[in-house]
Amino acid sequence: MTQIRQDGITLKQWLPLIGLTCCAFVFNTSEFMPIGLLTDIAASFSLTEAQAGIMISVYAWGVMLLSLPLMVFASRFEFKRMLLGVLAVFSLGQFLSAVAPTYPILVCARLVVACAHAVFWSVASIMASRLVDTRHGALAISMIATGSSIAQIFGLPLGRAIGLAVGWRMTFAVVGGLSAIAVVYQAAVFPAMPAGERFTVKQLPELLKNPLLIALYAVTVFMATGYYASYSYIEPFLAQVAHVDAGAITMTLTAFGCSGLLGSWLFGRLFDGHRFPFLAITLSGVPVALLLMGPAASSLVTVLAVCALWGCCATAFNVAFQAELIKCTSADSSAVAMSIFSGLFNLGIGTGTAIGGAVVSGPGIALIGYAGGAIAAVGVILAITVMFPVIRRAKPVA
Repeated sequence: MTQIRQDGITLKQWLPLIGLTCCAFVFNTSEFMPIGLLTDIAASFSLTEAQAGIMISVYAWGVMLLSLPLMVFASRFEFKRMLLGVLAVFSLGQFLSAVAPTYPILVCARLVVACAHAVFWSVASIMASRLVDTRHGALAISMIATGSSIAQIFGLPLGRAIGLAVGWRMTFAVVGGLSAIAVVYQAAVFPAMPAGERFTVKQLPELLKNPLLIALYAVTVFMATGYYASYSYIEPFLAQVAHVDAGAITMTLTAFGCSGLLGSWLFGRLFDGHRFPFLAITLSGVPVALLLMGPAASSLVTVLAVCALWGCCATAFNVAFQAELIKCTSADSSAVAMSIFSGLFNLGIGTGTAIGGAVVSGPGIALIGYAGGAIAAVGVILAITVMFPVIRRAKPVA
């Protein structure tokens, strides 16, 4: 194949990297779809939004519980075989979701998707960084984050638009079809990539002696919990508290995703040269945005501004944390370390959704921003007082 270079990356490297970016788009579109369609899904099964939100918690807790055991099992496989298998399972889960006749069966179908999610997000950034030379690792990782952000820009609003037009089931079917196409594409362009030495459970105690990992994991739980205590109910919040119509809700969710794309771009441009200011600013921006949700609800302009800050900072800190994790773990253990990160992030998603549901059912949906902001603020305090000093003392692992 002709070696066409762009920023030092060959065409042979760009093709699978673009494929991984598209897979990240599809996976995150699937994860966020129920948020944009929560009201319609709830109506289909005669549930409240809080009851339907349980599906988001179950999905996230499923990923949490499955990430480590599935990644330990999958570590024996070459990365290309693993990727194709994960995409096939993901596609199957989407089609099962589309035809689910009852809410419990829909939840079970989503758990099939969660199995694929657990493995994919454990290895996506690692595969991306290994597709290119070391000096382009940050760019490769930022592309995965870009795929996630584009899912919020186009995937979630488009899924919502399809759901509103022809029913939420068709949204799941479309994602299933896209993931089937991804299987064929990656089978053609993704290179053979050895998985490295097989990871065993006996290696976990040694991995968890890494102080930077422990600090990073603790901050992640608080940040994800605070984020999703609010984000899981953003659609009904915008409708009921901000009094935004259906079209403006879709526009707001799109703006949220666009700001995430900005956060990914800022990571690629600024992180290597301004590591600590970047982490401090992006982490702090999340609770600030959440605490401003309530006061901003009186105006669509202020709602858009808060969502822009929220989306930008959330994407930026998330991808920065993944870069820190890859730096501080060996090649053989990084996939499992990332699976623990993914599991704990999803612990935060599930717990945050449950806390947000309790707030919605109790004090009222108008207060979800305050609840989420308070939890995320704890994460920022932990980062500044515990994680940052550990990062300064830590040395990258070869």
